[in-house]
Amino acid sequence: MPPIPTLTKNLMLACTAIFFLQQIVFLQGLFALYPLASGNFMPWQIVTYAFLHGGIGHLFFNMLGLWMFGSELERLWGAKRYAAFLLAGVLAAALTQLIFTAISGSRVPTVGASGGLFALLLAFGMLFPNRVIMPLFPPIPMKARTFVIVFGTLELVLGLMDTGSVAHFAHLGGMVGGFLMIRYWRRQPPFGSRRR
Repeated sequence: MPPIPTLTKNLMLACTAIFFLQQIVFLQGLFALYPLASGNFMPWQIVTYAFLHGGIGHLFFNMLGLWMFGSELERLWGAKRYAAFLLAGVLAAALTQLIFTAISGSRVPTVGASGGLFALLLAFGMLFPNRVIMPLFPPIPMKARTFVIVFGTLELVLGLMDTGSVAHFAHLGGMVGGFLMIRYWRRQPPFGSRRR
């Protein structure tokens, strides 16, 4: 196995360290993403929420995904472009979640790197569509493109069903942010056209 690229490794270490710090200090009050109507929203939360996690399982699966998909993309793009892409996913997920909570009236804060992770997942499926991967759930080998379609559809269905406390629309927002970022880099609509 190739070594984990520097930025991906540092993000994994930062999220893990912050998770353990969360067990000692209540960071959620200042750094989770609070709905606009809650009275607790602060501008920096649109980034800081991604470094907090709700439990060890939440942290584990996000870091596993960051390693699986982020490592490959960082090697392909380099650290600077990879960081910009990941940030676009995190910001798009935050914006989507703020809109969703404003519409639904929810006052529940959001934490986790999942929005950025879903952007990485989408990029991996777009750039390596025929790469066969073996997800932990379900443990069935499938092409990356199929994996993205399955998980995107699942997130949409679960979001519409409003099951549990998972921010499904934030995940979808991260995917949309990643998709738009790739379109922007390729100068494809709505950001222009390759034809001159």
